[in-house]
Amino acid sequence: MSTTTTSQTPDSEGPSRPGPTRLIQNEATMEIPVHLLFRDDPDPAPVPVRPAVVGRRQGTGEQPRLRRPAPVRPRPAPQVDPELAERPARVLPGAAGVFAGACGLAGCLANSWWAGVLPPLAVEALRLPAYAGAGLGPAQWAAYAGAGTLGLFGFGGLARGRTGRAWVLGLFGRYRGTVRRTGLMWVNPLLLRRRVDVRLRHWRSEPMPAADGNGVALRVVVLVVWRVRDTARAVLGVEDHETYLRECVEAGLVRVPVEMPGGPRDSVEAAGDALTRVVAADAAPVGLEVFSVRPVRIEYAPEVAAAMHRRRIAALDAQHRATVLTSVVDSVEDTVTRLTVRGLVELDDYERKALVKDLTVAFCAGRGEQTP
Repeated sequence: MSTTTTSQTPDSEGPSRPGPTRLIQNEATMEIPVHLLFRDDPDPAPVPVRPAVVGRRQGTGEQPRLRRPAPVRPRPAPQVDPELAERPARVLPGAAGVFAGACGLAGCLANSWWAGVLPPLAVEALRLPAYAGAGLGPAQWAAYAGAGTLGLFGFGGLARGRTGRAWVLGLFGRYRGTVRRTGLMWVNPLLLRRRVDVRLRHWRSEPMPAADGNGVALRVVVLVVWRVRDTARAVLGVEDHETYLRECVEAGLVRVPVEMPGGPRDSVEAAGDALTRVVAADAAPVGLEVFSVRPVRIEYAPEVAAAMHRRRIAALDAQHRATVLTSVVDSVEDTVTRLTVRGLVELDDYERKALVKDLTVAFCAGRGEQTP
C-alpha cells in the first residue's frame, strides 16, 4: 500500500497561477549554488583608464569636448655666460718688440761699460772709448734692472701667428681677448696664451650606439665637419670642446633613428639632415659651428647581428619567391589568353583549369632549374 504525501503552501488556498512562459522552448536551466554567490573574490587589479571625453554639464547645453594632452615642455638649451664672447685682443707689431728688446740689450751693454765691467775684447769689438768705470753702485744696479726688464719684455713678448690658429689670452683668470692675426707680433708676456685651432676640421668617430625606426640596436660611425666659431666660449665655456662635441653626437644618435644601408635613399639623407640639425643646435651655445654629421658606416650591434642577418635573408628569400610567383602567373595568363584569343583551342572551365595547372607546374619547374 503506497502513501502519497502532498505538501501545501500558503498560496495553495487560492487559485493556482500559471508559471512563467518560456521564451525559448528548448532552453535548459540549472540551479546556481548559493555559496558561489558569496565567495570571497580576489581584489580586482586596478586598470588605469584615461578618459578621452569630458561630459557636458547638465542643463547648460555644453557639448562634450576632447581633453587635449598637456603641452610638452621644451628641453632647456645649454646656456653660457652672455658676457663671454670673442673680441680682438690688443697686440703690437713685432717690430715694436724687437726694438724694445734691442734697446734693453743696448742699455745693459752701456751700463756695463759705465760700471767698468765690460770685457776689454768687447770694448775693442764695439769700438768704445776706454773708461776706468765707476764700479757697481746702486745707480748701476737700477740701470741693469730697467734695461733687463725692457729687454725681457721686448723679446719675451714676440710671437708668431699662423693661419688657421688663434690665441685666447687671459690675465689672472680673466678673458682679455683673442688674437687671430698672422705674422710676427708682440703680445704682453704676462698674459696666459691658449692655442686654438680655428680651421675647418673633420672628425671620424668610433662606432657609437644607435637604433633604427623599429628600435633595433645599431653601431654607427659618423663623419662630422665642424670648426670653432667663438674661441672664447669654446675654450672658457666648457672644459674640453672636442669632448663636448663627441657627447653631442652620441646624444643625437640616440634621439634620431638611423636606417640600415639598402633602404630608401631619401630616408638616409633625412636622417643625416636631422642629425646635423640636432648636433648643431646643441653645439652652437659653446661656440662650435657644425656643418654636417653624416653616417659613413652602419651595422647591427653584435648582440643582434646574427638574428637580423637571418631575418634579412628570410625577407630576401620571400621577396624572391613573390617575384618568381608573379612572373609565373603572368606567363600562364599570357599563354592561355593567346591560345584562346587566336582560336587555337576551345576550352571549357574544367579544361582551362587543367591547362592553367599544367602550365604553372611547368613554368615553376623551369624557374627552379634556372635558379643556381
